[in-house]
Amino acid sequence: MKKLGLIAGMGDLPMAIAGEAKAQGYTVIAIALEPLADQSLSAYADEIEWVNVGKLGQLIDSLKDHGIKEAVMAGKVSKTLLYQSRITPDLRAIKLLFSLKDRKDDSILLAITKELKEEGIKLLDITSFSSNLLTPGGVLTKSRPTDDEWKDVEFGWKIAKEIGRLDIGQTVVVKNQAVMAIEAIEGTDEAIKRGGILAGKGAVVVKVSKPRQDMRFDVPVVGLKTLRMMIEVDARVLAVETEKSLLLNRADLLEDARKAKISIVGYSG
Repeated sequence: MKKLGLIAGMGDLPMAIAGEAKAQGYTVIAIALEPLADQSLSAYADEIEWVNVGKLGQLIDSLKDHGIKEAVMAGKVSKTLLYQSRITPDLRAIKLLFSLKDRKDDSILLAITKELKEEGIKLLDITSFSSNLLTPGGVLTKSRPTDDEWKDVEFGWKIAKEIGRLDIGQTVVVKNQAVMAIEAIEGTDEAIKRGGILAGKGAVVVKVSKPRQDMRFDVPVVGLKTLRMMIEVDARVLAVETEKSLLLNRADLLEDARKAKISIVGYSG
């Protein structure tokens, strides 16, 4: 039987990936990153091993011990951990960090991918196990953006693509064709909170993939937590990139958006 190593960070995505991989006939071996991964992941994986997020050597050893040749990364691992002294990297992680020309997301993730490859472990596209989660095109809710909000979507799209090209972030918050917040290391939800407070009621949130998005990692994901933050700051529209972003818990997401009179659109520029 085929084995899949699931390197799991925060959120619901690892559970969704595990379920789809098992449906495809894989035995799923989860390497759950402490303290990030959800405890409920154990109910979705065939086997689970908990590894501290800073222990790259232990992570790789665990995959090899289970005979893993193919793996997938799923779930957020925030770089803020590096700057808040909340992790203690092992020797292999320290060597990797010091080998980088910078600490952009892609630089770190590509370096990890290279380490895995050198150990005979191929990192697969996350969409191989999440095609049912890909964002469809068009307006997904009964509530539709106004003409002015469409202008904000178009404006925000250009900004978001540019910050993606620079590997800064994936999300921008705009209102009246002015930038309220750009996502950086704090993550999508905190950017929405900051931008929404500055905008007042009616902000538009645009989340995109990078222009040269590597579908093996850092694929844009939207879920209920993101919507709850939008509700908290009275944001009005969420635009996410068609076919290059993932919607988690779609039925609940759209129902909660309906109740909050928030428009959700799949957009492709």
